[in-house]
Amino acid sequence: MLKLPKMAHIICIANQKGGVGKTTTAVNLSAALAVSEKRTLLVDCDPQGNATTGLGIDKNSIYHTLYHGMIGQVAARNLVLNSDIDTLKIIPSRVELIGFEVEMMSKPKREMVLKKLLAQLADSFEYIIIDCPPSLSLLTVNALTAADFMLIPLQCEFYALEGLGQLLQTMKRIKHNLNPKLKIVGILLTMFDKRTNLSHQVAEDAERYFKHMVFKTMVPRNVRLGEAPSFGKPILLYDVTSPGAQSYFNLAKEIMGNEFCRLS
Repeated sequence: MLKLPKMAHIICIANQKGGVGKTTTAVNLSAALAVSEKRTLLVDCDPQGNATTGLGIDKNSIYHTLYHGMIGQVAARNLVLNSDIDTLKIIPSRVELIGFEVEMMSKPKREMVLKKLLAQLADSFEYIIIDCPPSLSLLTVNALTAADFMLIPLQCEFYALEGLGQLLQTMKRIKHNLNPKLKIVGILLTMFDKRTNLSHQVAEDAERYFKHMVFKTMVPRNVRLGEAPSFGKPILLYDVTSPGAQSYFNLAKEIMGNEFCRLS
């Protein structure tokens, strides 16, 4: 019997609020999956390019970025770069990605561009993680249209749930019009400080409103986790014994064991 190639599970990390741990989660979840012997691709879909820098890629030294793939100049396979982990690759991004929104504004099926680009790579990886910009822009719509699952980082601070309704409404519209298979793989509580009542209150509120959608893993507020990007390393390579590293290992285990994400 012919064995078909396994298709990648595509997970976008989305929340239109900034500073909630999207890029930290994208970089470190990708690294944790890769270290767990899963062929993983990180797609930097944010013009700020922080995920690119977070994996130690010098943005000034690269010729092609996600932008060149999305405007049709370069094939997807020619965008993929290596990282310090053999099983982790990245499609980098840089500030020119801002131009995608303007250039594609009047183009038909502009929401489907990333989906078509990643389809060229879907049988080469087991997981594709997309780091979204902190806005509900055309780039984020492309990421949600391309993804099988959305992971929502939620910081344990004031106004954490503010704006989440807007994100869920956007997801609902995309599910109805562009991507009926899109599901929420989970809500990840980030910047959790067990010493503060506020962190516990946010965790309780999230579990009350979203119940089973909240991951058991919570990412702690951790100095080493904040330091790692400045060294161009995921936390697993910067300080594998830190609580931040352990939390992303645990998150990867939850995702690999999730009934929606488990590879058959």
